[in-house]
Amino acid sequence: MKKEDCFYLGKIVKKYSFKGEVILKLDTDEPDIYENLDAVFLDLGKNLLPFFIEKSLLQKGNQLRIQFEDVNNEADADIILKTDVYLPLNLLPKLTGNQFYFHEIIGFTLEDINYGAVGEITSINDKTAQDLFVIEKDGNEILIPMIDGFIKKIDRKNKKVIVETPEGLIEMNMD
Repeated sequence: MKKEDCFYLGKIVKKYSFKGEVILKLDTDEPDIYENLDAVFLDLGKNLLPFFIEKSLLQKGNQLRIQFEDVNNEADADIILKTDVYLPLNLLPKLTGNQFYFHEIIGFTLEDINYGAVGEITSINDKTAQDLFVIEKDGNEILIPMIDGFIKKIDRKNKKVIVETPEGLIEMNMD
């Protein structure tokens, strides 16, 4: 399985017992939909390898206690500790309305109600305090904050994100 065919589910953050159980910290707002998984992919080196789940239990918040097949002691658990965990993209729940996954809108056109077509969304910068749309237009990089109040519509059919930004924000980015 290739990483580009998967989405990041979370990270194995600690061991839970001497029997090889581990705690997976889920990177999701809806942890309960991942409680009964059969398998996940662990990022071990250059490959994503499947690990089959014997049992799992959702714990406080977004932590999932997991017993993997063939991980039966602390030494086995140590090998997978701090490992990123992935699932295939087809297991992502479908979103509707103005909800979207970051990877889903890459390549969409960002259009402002007042300004018009701004450009193509090339990536999302989620490394700052405020997530940002990164838009390419005529060789310029334009950054637009991903604020719920700005986002008016996600038009999946026409591959557009419609926003309404404060006057001057887009022009300010183009200088």
